[in-house]
Amino acid sequence: MNANTFPRGPMVAITVLRVLVGWHFLYEGIAKLSAPAWSAADYLRQSRGPFSGAFRWLASQPDLLANADLITMWGLTAVGLLLILGLFTRWASIAGIGFILLFYLCNPPFVGYFYSIPSEGSYLVVNKNLVELAALLVIFTVNSGRFAGLDRILGALVARRPPLAGVPS
Repeated sequence: MNANTFPRGPMVAITVLRVLVGWHFLYEGIAKLSAPAWSAADYLRQSRGPFSGAFRWLASQPDLLANADLITMWGLTAVGLLLILGLFTRWASIAGIGFILLFYLCNPPFVGYFYSIPSEGSYLVVNKNLVELAALLVIFTVNSGRFAGLDRILGALVARRPPLAGVPS
């Protein structure tokens, strides 16, 4: 399935969705980059999910935690920028899904799990992370960067490129 198989209206809506999700990722990444003392340590220590042991262990390893912090800050920023630009949209969607899946599994909204970290509401299984993950699945599936984004330009450039000499097509 690609951007050319959907009517214009739904593709515009999905493109707007891609930009909004991208903005959320970009903002979260920049907010973390600009906060000198930001660390994922508290979030990881609060873990109650199925992999809580691994997340808590990561929080207790200073070198690994420092790497996880850098990957989180720069990864969120990069995913957001790529989604906004519609560049490498499918790869950015997969990376975004990976981040959100880790965030969800670290602190899932399951019955009996209580956290001291702030939350803007009460959830049961489905929270904003899961909703954003589903949005990224849609963005991945329809490849909206080919409809309106730099993927469209990149795709046109690759399509016009002459074949390499001596390489059968």
